[in-house]
Amino acid sequence: MPHAFSDRVPSLNGPAFDVSTVVPSDGTDLEFPAIALFVTTGGDLSIVTALGTTRTITVPDQMLLPVAVTRVRATDTTASGIIAFGIGT
Repeated sequence: MPHAFSDRVPSLNGPAFDVSTVVPSDGTDLEFPAIALFVTTGGDLSIVTALGTTRTITVPDQMLLPVAVTRVRATDTTASGIIAFGIGT
């Protein structure tokens, strides 16, 4: 039986099709492109955006960051408990 969203085109407006725990890496992209990140414990977050730009921002605890991301970098990331909300492929 197909899932309820099988005929829907993935959208940056949601809903996310899946979630995944993020292990920051300087050399590996996320399992799937993320439309948002949730950060449990705040700190610095170094990301590569969907446009390929590397950005480092400071986020508080329990932050939902609605930005399209392909990678969370280990270098310069001190935030933890990061969850990616993905649109899948």
